[in-house]
Amino acid sequence: MASAGTGWTLRSRCLSKGDHEAARRMRVGDRATVRAQLQHLNDIGELHHVTITVIPFDNGPFHTSGQGIDYFNGPVTQLDTVQLDTDHGAELIDSPAQLERYRLILDRLQQAALSSAKSRDFIAQLAQDL
Repeated sequence: MASAGTGWTLRSRCLSKGDHEAARRMRVGDRATVRAQLQHLNDIGELHHVTITVIPFDNGPFHTSGQGIDYFNGPVTQLDTVQLDTDHGAELIDSPAQLERYRLILDRLQQAALSSAKSRDFIAQLAQDL
């Protein structure tokens, strides 16, 4: 499963990161800093336990809750937990019905995202365009 917003998802000791293109186009720092940040994303995206994907603007609007969603799962599904980043802090969710809702949201995000390889190419192009 992918992660929405700026959250990381732990899945069987793997990290998966999904962002909308807007998150990658935001500038924090000067061009050299942003270029280094984008290169760092691509570097860690090549690690075997890390997946980084991007949902490009061309895929149209994608509506989610507008907050970071972290889905933590493992071999014991009864321990699955969603963490939402809210204005008042982290909210933890573990009810089966709500977990199913967030699995569906994250599955739709994953379907809308570019593949890992295409996402790395996309990020490299963003860095080059700076």
